[in-house]
Amino acid sequence: MIVRFGPVLAAAVVLTASVPAHAAAPAEPVPEVMAALGDSISAGFNACGWYVSCTARSWSTGDRADVDSHYLRLSELSGTIHKHNHNFAVPGSTSAALLGQVRKAIAAKADYVTILIGAVDACARTEQAMTPVATYRRRLDTALAELRAGLPRARVFVASIPDLRRLWQAGRGNPLARTFWSAGRICQSLLLRPTSTRRADTERRARVRDRVIGYNRAAAEACAAYGPACRTDGGAVFAYPFTLDQVSKWDYFHPNTAGQRVLAEQTYRRGFTWIDPR
Repeated sequence: MIVRFGPVLAAAVVLTASVPAHAAAPAEPVPEVMAALGDSISAGFNACGWYVSCTARSWSTGDRADVDSHYLRLSELSGTIHKHNHNFAVPGSTSAALLGQVRKAIAAKADYVTILIGAVDACARTEQAMTPVATYRRRLDTALAELRAGLPRARVFVASIPDLRRLWQAGRGNPLARTFWSAGRICQSLLLRPTSTRRADTERRARVRDRVIGYNRAAAEACAAYGPACRTDGGAVFAYPFTLDQVSKWDYFHPNTAGQRVLAEQTYRRGFTWIDPR
């Protein structure tokens, strides 16, 4: 049975599932090497150029001041991480690619790893092609187990997947957004026939949203199983009401510089407490 949630209740469900009990955890030493794993969002795709990755504006490892990424915030605490900001996120990656990216992080000896993956699992060509939640969870468990074995002291941060249906709500009335979504065949499981109010299309969008909620719950549970060295954003990214001003005008889908800054803000303050050696 598929259960559909309203916006407030859905955010609350994701939040409840995503908050491990480590409010009293001690501060952590600032990492020396960090790595971003995931898809086009963490790669900064379309944040500064026409259909290209822009890792300099990544919410995780970017070095642009106007994004104020995790990397830059950590650099302000300690110089040990300077220029040790690896970005292994690849546009178009589903959860199936996470294990390979983990192996790159292990080779780089990262002691801080951020993960944001799952939007492409939901943004398939058709609703039927979306990754099952059980498969998504199994892939995360496998990747995290290898990460723990290869980097036993690494701290891991898992960000929630944005509410993709919120993007449809923000852009469905914009002719340019609809044109890009159609011409680029972007996230057709959700964005196909964006102006349709037919029951079949309304229910399809709700099911895609339910799938994202399922991924976020699975990721939060996988993080909790990993232990105190893993943190989540508590569903903050999913709950954030992104607007068209925060997405690229080249596809009306990926976060632009402003959107990447929001991601950095929403995630960093819900992550680890770092020891400031200054």
